[in-house]
Amino acid sequence: MGLISNGTTLLDAGALDSGIATGDMILIKTLTASSSANLTFVHGTSSVVLDGTYKSYVFKYIDIHPASVAQLTVNFRDGGTDYDATKTSTAFNPYHQEDDSAAGIIYREAWDLAQGAGDQIIAQELGNGADESASGYLHLFNPSSTTFVKHYMGLTEYYQNFGNTGPFQVYYAGYCNVTAAIDGVIFKMSSGNIDSGTIKLYGIT
Repeated sequence: MGLISNGTTLLDAGALDSGIATGDMILIKTLTASSSANLTFVHGTSSVVLDGTYKSYVFKYIDIHPASVAQLTVNFRDGGTDYDATKTSTAFNPYHQEDDSAAGIIYREAWDLAQGAGDQIIAQELGNGADESASGYLHLFNPSSTTFVKHYMGLTEYYQNFGNTGPFQVYYAGYCNVTAAIDGVIFKMSSGNIDSGTIKLYGIT
């Protein structure tokens, strides 16, 4: 079916110009944890692509299960060997306790970064019970740019197990305030290993 406006065919079915973004998600790499210290995606290593091939990338993390109750974090590498790109970010946290004793939305001042190099928290006190885990996504925009800051945003749904139990979410967003290309992304726990879970990296056409 073609795209028609005011009687004029703008695009014919099957004849979409190759220069027009289609929004397809191309699976680049899948990493699966097994008592892993981290899950790391590095450009040029093991077929990982984090360059101008795509203008945006999506990481989907699925059933991340920690070895012990801890924070799930992410950080970025900007050409060196350390994952310490300077970041400014913001985060807020809706929640609802299992026993219905409390629910609400919290702005997480302790999670935001103000020109900080530390890890971005994307789940707090993630439970390590047999049925407890976190899932979500991180969207990273144009990491190969050497002109602009590198924006990112994401959402995590997780089971918090530290005093208050139940479904918690965190919405987070920010930018790596560097003009160097971002060539690596690391996911890890604030302490202990990632016991199990999968992270998939997609390029968006």
